[in-house]
Amino acid sequence: MTARKLRILQVMRAPVGGLFRHVADLTRALSAHGHAVGLVVDSLASDAQTESRLTELAPHASLGIHRFAMPRLLGSGDLVTPLAIRRLALKLGIDILHGHGAKGGFYARLARLGNSKAVAIYTPHGGVLHFDKASLSGRIFHGLERWLMGQTGAIIFESQYAQATYAALIAPPTCPTMVIYNGLSLDEFVPVHPDADAADFVFIGELRKLKGVHVLIEALPALRRADGHPATLVMAGAGGSRDALLAQIARLGLTDRVSLIGAQPARPSLARGRIAVVPSLAESLPYIVLEAAAAQLPVIATRVGGIPEIFGPTAASLVPANDVQALHEAMQMALDRPDTAQAEMRARLEYMVERFALAGMAGEIEALYRRLAVQR
Repeated sequence: MTARKLRILQVMRAPVGGLFRHVADLTRALSAHGHAVGLVVDSLASDAQTESRLTELAPHASLGIHRFAMPRLLGSGDLVTPLAIRRLALKLGIDILHGHGAKGGFYARLARLGNSKAVAIYTPHGGVLHFDKASLSGRIFHGLERWLMGQTGAIIFESQYAQATYAALIAPPTCPTMVIYNGLSLDEFVPVHPDADAADFVFIGELRKLKGVHVLIEALPALRRADGHPATLVMAGAGGSRDALLAQIARLGLTDRVSLIGAQPARPSLARGRIAVVPSLAESLPYIVLEAAAAQLPVIATRVGGIPEIFGPTAASLVPANDVQALHEAMQMALDRPDTAQAEMRARLEYMVERFALAGMAGEIEALYRRLAVQR
């Protein structure tokens, strides 16, 4: 007997970063399997890059792309939007409400109230796990998490780290949970060849303190290549710390050694450097580490979040977060011992291929959807 096709609504705040990458990949895979998928996104966040991404995804979202106000901080939209999403879900006959990130998970589960037809699933993507439980925002969002547990059909964690942190920080979940790693397509495991004028190091990500960009710049001044020339860095990304970063670069006399190229797609940006650096202070399971490792670049990263789960047998090379000296030493070693860096890259690649595949990720999530839809 042919399995029934599901009607699925993916709920997220802003279509940027790894969270959007995950939702976009999942939407395409579900659509290819015949399911009807719709997206709910933030009407308050709109720029050329956002609109371009949504336009590319629209053919795979047969239930449409719907925009509602989703303020970053708590606001009036947090009262109105869940009701609007519930009305939308009822109108579209939704089986699965899948919320991504703190706000997406909040809205999807509130929208499930009074809608016994739909099952609400939640993937934190870091989000609420990064709130300090002593802060007002942390207390509010962690309290909401506990309150909404009864509306949660399942929680999907993208790393074992996220699963353990949620239980310790908020509460052990009373609903089913699964760890399903983010996955890459087969063509992303094809090597990227650095440009002829590639910098020694490349950073790709948001320009904000949480990503450790200030630590990276502090680690750069004394770095030297084997030929004695100063090491260079390309940074692809945008964010609120850009001006502070430019001031730091100028203060350290690095203007000629650091290039800020703005927000760019990850894979072409990886060709702008020979070694990828991910100096984050906190993460869940960052796509950029997966993408850089799959593209067969050496990767220097911090021991935070689920990154050790990606590094597997090479996790001993991870450096402490927010440690300028440790990051400097790891970067200098990669310059001094390229053969060692390449050997580590190959060991990491072999470990990743079987564990971080897009087909496996989408298949596990689809199977969970089906189990929960049958049980309701």
